[in-house]
Amino acid sequence: MKKYILPSFILASALCGCSKAAKSPVEYVNPYMGNISHLLVPTYPTVHLPNSMLRVYPERSDYTSDLINGLPVAVTSHRGSSAFNISPVSGTKDNLPSVVRYTYDNEKVAPYRYSVYLDEDNIQVDYAPSHQAGIYAITFQNDATNQIIINSRNGKLTQTPTGISGYQLINGGPTTIYVYLEAEQPIARAERLTSSGANDACVLTFNSKQINLRYGISFIDEAQAEKNLKREINTYSVDEIAAAGRKEWNAALSKIEVSGNCDNDKTVFYTSLYRVYERMICISEDGRYYSATDQTVHNDEGVPFYTDDWIWDTYRAAHPLRVLIESERETDMIKSYIRMAQQAKDGWMPTFPEITGDSHRMNGNHAVAVIWDAYCKGLTGFDLEAAYIACKKALTEKSFLPWTKLPNTELDVFYHEKGYFPAINDGEKEYIAAVNPGEKRQPVAVTLGTSYDHWCLAQIAKQLGHDDDYHRFLNASHNYRHLYNAETGFFHPKDIKGDFIEPFDYIFSGGQGARNYYDENNAYTYRWDVPHNPADLIQLMGSPEKFADNMNKTFQKPLGKSKFEFYAQLPDQTGNVGQFSMANEPSFHIPYLYNYAGQPWMTQKRIRTLLKQWYRNDLMGVPGDEDGGGMSAFVVFSSMGFYPVTPGSPTYNIGSPVFRNIKVKLSNGKVFEIDAPNTSETNKYIQSATLNGVEWNKPWFAQEDIINGGKLVLVMGDKANKSWGAAPENVPPSAE
Repeated sequence: MKKYILPSFILASALCGCSKAAKSPVEYVNPYMGNISHLLVPTYPTVHLPNSMLRVYPERSDYTSDLINGLPVAVTSHRGSSAFNISPVSGTKDNLPSVVRYTYDNEKVAPYRYSVYLDEDNIQVDYAPSHQAGIYAITFQNDATNQIIINSRNGKLTQTPTGISGYQLINGGPTTIYVYLEAEQPIARAERLTSSGANDACVLTFNSKQINLRYGISFIDEAQAEKNLKREINTYSVDEIAAAGRKEWNAALSKIEVSGNCDNDKTVFYTSLYRVYERMICISEDGRYYSATDQTVHNDEGVPFYTDDWIWDTYRAAHPLRVLIESERETDMIKSYIRMAQQAKDGWMPTFPEITGDSHRMNGNHAVAVIWDAYCKGLTGFDLEAAYIACKKALTEKSFLPWTKLPNTELDVFYHEKGYFPAINDGEKEYIAAVNPGEKRQPVAVTLGTSYDHWCLAQIAKQLGHDDDYHRFLNASHNYRHLYNAETGFFHPKDIKGDFIEPFDYIFSGGQGARNYYDENNAYTYRWDVPHNPADLIQLMGSPEKFADNMNKTFQKPLGKSKFEFYAQLPDQTGNVGQFSMANEPSFHIPYLYNYAGQPWMTQKRIRTLLKQWYRNDLMGVPGDEDGGGMSAFVVFSSMGFYPVTPGSPTYNIGSPVFRNIKVKLSNGKVFEIDAPNTSETNKYIQSATLNGVEWNKPWFAQEDIINGGKLVLVMGDKANKSWGAAPENVPPSAE
């Protein structure tokens, strides 16, 4: 047999999924990426427009499920279940359930469109969303009479001449979502199904093979839901609404253009960028919005109102990414934070604002970081003084206890006096009633996170001329030092007497999720949780060399137990490389810390290795909980070759770009370009660089270097240039 040898460039193209055909950005998006979880919560194939109020995805236990539960109408919170439900029924049947479970096939999901075939029932479904309205085309094989069941899981539905209107209480209320739905085909008969518990369901019967439905949703009332529908959708054509959605998605995703390299790389990139646009969501409706903070409908005064944000996850990279490419939207989000604080009786800045109000999950008060990061990078179109008042109240009046919303406890009084959150020994009974029994005290995580929050608050105080507050909070920003164990080089919990908790295992001490002392991650992750002051952390560890060596040990230290034992205790700490967890947010900045120790080539190596190992164009291509843009923004930044290690510092650390050319269309209309023409899977090391035409030997750059447009040119190679960016005077700045 004659042997044919493919040219190497063709073989490489085939292996990495390259395509010569030009695609628009949205065509690269794969909503299925990460739909099978490594351990905890998968991503969902969400259909929505950028930052829109209406989001849907198939209702099923996970991607591998053979069954879907009806058709979705509106997901009211990230990773939540759908409010309302639509179930098509072929023919007419008695004893109908309020929600039908279907086997399905030939499902297709794009950000702007969803289609599925309900195979046992022989029903074709096609769907497209707008911002506050959606449209279904449902085609039955049966030419005879067919039915549609519409269900409210905790509310009431009313029949109208052309469809249904009604409401559903979210999580038992008082926040309520309303729907107004109408059908194109005449309704032959409408009747109410027997309600089950809080469920209310209606069945509409049609003498039609084709049933087209369109609906609007609202958090204000049913009349507004009807207005939202009629403002956004005046057709029964799914194609028309999908085409408008596709156009809007391309406009959003094309704010960053990447070229060169493989289609798979572009899919990972644009899918990650798409996920950043899932939250926050705009809930202004014709100039009004419902605020769960005070359970009141407000006039938005021409400024869109946003909510649904898990700030502990998103402050690190998602918000900084919006500062660059969506500054007006980011400013409106910050204004929304301020409004929530002003509407709250306590005046505290929110921590986890959702449709149903501020849920105060996780730990820390990181909205202060979002606010200062935006302001120091030039987004000054909000009331900084009002933001400062709310942040200061949250950091001085509200308890630091995780997963709580209550005034200061005796633990907080201790923190403000002694500079650390006290721990109790393993097995010691908790004596503070306010401590969440499942989430524990998390004293090291609380101390470190609050130190960073205080640094951000100090910077705002300085900007506003509150000099006494500046010095007070700047001093508090060093509180992490109180828990540093110089003998071991770890942040180590202390009891109320000031003694380190002993004996101690830096991998496994702390119980479930290490929450007795840390949070979701063990001491190896929190060893590096001083994002505002890496220089001081280097000093604590003794030298840049020791600092870098300790980081290497983080990546090299074995799990210490079998995988099933390790993950039974630390299920959030997945995506492991040694003790480093690619799957959890407190780890994201760690690979970039080599830049501060004079080893930027190690940052380049680590970042490219991590992206290759853990982010792929497949069903398990996301290593952990994505959390609505938090993790995806890390991928976007790192693939471009830079990252905001310290939100609140107008600087970016340089990594290693995946793409040969990246154009970031900044919100002011300027373009920041990264050009690395010879980058590849092997050519990941920076040999030399210029920034705006000037030789550049720093592994970082400032916001002012790029905000008016600029160009970073990187010459890449397959071997590390250990002298580039390594000089002590060129390390990135740390806190002052």
